[in-house]
Amino acid sequence: MATDLTAPRTAARPDVASIQRRTLRLLFTTQIIGGIGVTIGIAVGALLAARIAGTAVAGVAQSAGVVGAALLAVPVTRIMARHGRRPGLVVAYAVGAVGGVLVVLSAVTRWIPLLFLGMLLFGGGTAANLQARYTAVDLAEPARRGRQLSLIVWATTIGAVAAPNFAALADRITTGWGLPPLAGPFAFSSAAFVLAAVVLLGLLRPDPLLTARRLAAADTPVVPPTAAAPTAAPVKVRAPRGAGMRAAWSVVRGQPAARLGIAAVAVGHLVMVAVMAMTPVRLGESHADADVLRLVGIVLSLHIAGMYAFSPVVGWLTDRLGRRAVILGGVGLLLAACAVAGTAGHHTPRLSVGLVLLGLGWSGTMVAGSTLLSESVSAAVRPSVQGFSDLIMGLAGAAAAVVSGFVMQFAGYPVLTLLAAVAAVPLVALALRPVPTGAPDEEG
Repeated sequence: MATDLTAPRTAARPDVASIQRRTLRLLFTTQIIGGIGVTIGIAVGALLAARIAGTAVAGVAQSAGVVGAALLAVPVTRIMARHGRRPGLVVAYAVGAVGGVLVVLSAVTRWIPLLFLGMLLFGGGTAANLQARYTAVDLAEPARRGRQLSLIVWATTIGAVAAPNFAALADRITTGWGLPPLAGPFAFSSAAFVLAAVVLLGLLRPDPLLTARRLAAADTPVVPPTAAAPTAAPVKVRAPRGAGMRAAWSVVRGQPAARLGIAAVAVGHLVMVAVMAMTPVRLGESHADADVLRLVGIVLSLHIAGMYAFSPVVGWLTDRLGRRAVILGGVGLLLAACAVAGTAGHHTPRLSVGLVLLGLGWSGTMVAGSTLLSESVSAAVRPSVQGFSDLIMGLAGAAAAVVSGFVMQFAGYPVLTLLAAVAAVPLVALALRPVPTGAPDEEG
């Protein structure tokens, strides 16, 4: 009788391990490509904006990219909730490519509104890179979530560390084509985003999120047949109702562990963006134009190495020591980074050390916070909650970027790093509060 009752749900179970390995390899590749596109833009974005609109506006222009990534998280995760990870990632990269083209046009025309619109859409590349880390854990085993998420974060290192140094080469090449200085790197970014979108569109099959939902539905106990329902219907995977931002907020509000995960990601990103966004401008204060791009490339390469290169170690520590312990360690590194960078003056090597520490602190809060968030909510609402987290993170980073430009102009870089350190302190109190970390029941 038991066999008869469950027969309608019996189907060939997919080889989850094989699908996960294939997904990780593909995401690893596209993160390299997307990382190049995003980081080239970050390397020259503030300088381009400062030359077109002034130093104070440079922070606002940088924040437009962060706001774009945050706002695009809403439609992208809605697409994912209904249709899976693949179309959402493809749309995000495509929007980022359009944004890069608009930034190039703004440099040609020196039309400031077009610069802001381009930077806003350019955030699509960042949105795609961020959502890829969640795609990596859809089918991950619970004991390996931190490591597999961090592996995708780490993949960005390969392209991102070298990308700032490619900015000068891209600038020289495109200047020969007649483009204004600092515009060419964004053209290269657009090409990278298009390539990443094409690869994902063709190869991210089967979709990991839809596969995870199908497996969860297949594992749900079957209700015995009744007169009203004589046979069990085959399992169908449908987008959950009410899986928007409002539903995500309702879930997060009732899950202390999810709140801590979101707070860790948002605060770490806020501190990192506030300090990092104005570092190229800080370097420009004490170096000639001929040397600025080279020094910016070196310093940001070291910073990005801190962000991504050690993320597998951070992921291993997250699985081994626990999520909260790594979050606290990340906050400690952020505070140390602000102290070192803020007291470096115009000593570039010491400033570089501060930026490396800043990247390591961001890695700790990002990997541990994202892992904690992902395992704290059920699969039905996970994409929406993850999108909600990226929205909050992006808005926090955007606010930091906006304020950083004005603080830099009117108070200076040391005051900026002090304010960034103060913003990180409340996260310590939140992380020290005991919270449940187990994954919720799928029916809960």
